[in-house]
Amino acid sequence: MNTDLDIALKAARTGVKTIREYQNKSLNTREKGYHDLVTDADIETEKRILEVIRESFPDDEILAEETEAHENLSHARTWIVDPIDGTTNFAHDFPVYCVSVALWENRQPKVGVVIEVNRNEEFTAVRGEGARLNGKKITVSNTSNSRDAFVGTGFPYNDLSVVDPYLKLFRHLMGELQGIRRPGAATFDLCCVACGRFDGFFEYSLHAWDVAAATLIIQEAGGVITDWNGGDGWLFGQRIVTGNPEIHRVLLERIQDFIPEENRKNVV
Repeated sequence: MNTDLDIALKAARTGVKTIREYQNKSLNTREKGYHDLVTDADIETEKRILEVIRESFPDDEILAEETEAHENLSHARTWIVDPIDGTTNFAHDFPVYCVSVALWENRQPKVGVVIEVNRNEEFTAVRGEGARLNGKKITVSNTSNSRDAFVGTGFPYNDLSVVDPYLKLFRHLMGELQGIRRPGAATFDLCCVACGRFDGFFEYSLHAWDVAAATLIIQEAGGVITDWNGGDGWLFGQRIVTGNPEIHRVLLERIQDFIPEENRKNVV
């Protein structure tokens, strides 16, 4: 029994239940940033998730997208929460969005839980204990040839300065890879790497709450994660590339071939 995992699951499941209360209802939606939506469902879901966490761990720190957002991490136990990853999908009734709950301690991931709401898929990981999907162990794919690789990505909507080099990279990868998909919920995309659906994934402008849980799930499933310069600044750096070891290597090389150095630099 792992109390941290139990609470993470309880919190994430509470989030899923809350989201379902808002499905098929009229939402109050506003833009909190350029191409960045928030709904009343995000706010209420985060509130209920944090209530579960604080009831069991009142002294732990919180980093959460809607109410406790910041771009730093102490050595203390810190819960990192995204109440709805894929808010734009949710607001448009496009059925790909997730709840993400992670626990980090000493600046290292300890527990990660991601639940895809519509598929009811629960991805979980505890550091050193492997990754699971609905209780069954998962691993990254063994695809080694980029011609056979199926990868996920996202688009840099909030930084148009990188669109042109990004499209050049995208054009090249369209010819090299078997396929590229953009489901619109990074936590789900990352979990698809962990369970072998995607062979790799890369994206620009992701925040800590987008990646904190799913990256542990990938690591425990045998995957590799770096920033766009091959370093470990991906949690707050807003540039991430991941995959099984071979496809990660290919994607990192292509990113460095096509994306200028100034656009590969981490934000923090």
